[in-house]
Amino acid sequence: MRKPVGMAISVYPIVQGAMLAIEVASSAVEDPDDEYAAHLIFGGAGKQPGAAPGGITGYWADSFGGAFAASGRGESRPGGFDITYHYPDMAYVNRWRLAGDRLTWQIVARDKKGAEKPFASYTLHKAACGEAEAEG
Repeated sequence: MRKPVGMAISVYPIVQGAMLAIEVASSAVEDPDDEYAAHLIFGGAGKQPGAAPGGITGYWADSFGGAFAASGRGESRPGGFDITYHYPDMAYVNRWRLAGDRLTWQIVARDKKGAEKPFASYTLHKAACGEAEAEG
């Protein structure tokens, strides 16, 4: 929060279209050496027996390494989806929304009592490869 970043996101289907992969690469505007990368995977419940309609499973892996990788659970929402990744001390709720050519990605930290605190917020716009911009 309050640290402008340049970000590029690539999205593509994987495993015969059953899941979606998102590659994230960013760097701080004021310090290009302050870089971050993440690989996110999302999949809907599809036609699995007993699966909740709109249920989403995900996996988060990033440049902090395997100790911070996490699986997540979520559900569809109007215009997007929410997915929550649980860590020992906190849960991180990721809220993805798409409207026209604008993608918003908000992350809140939720403590064990359910109180939420903003963690990160991004607004991205569709761009041709090599022209990606983000407001963070």
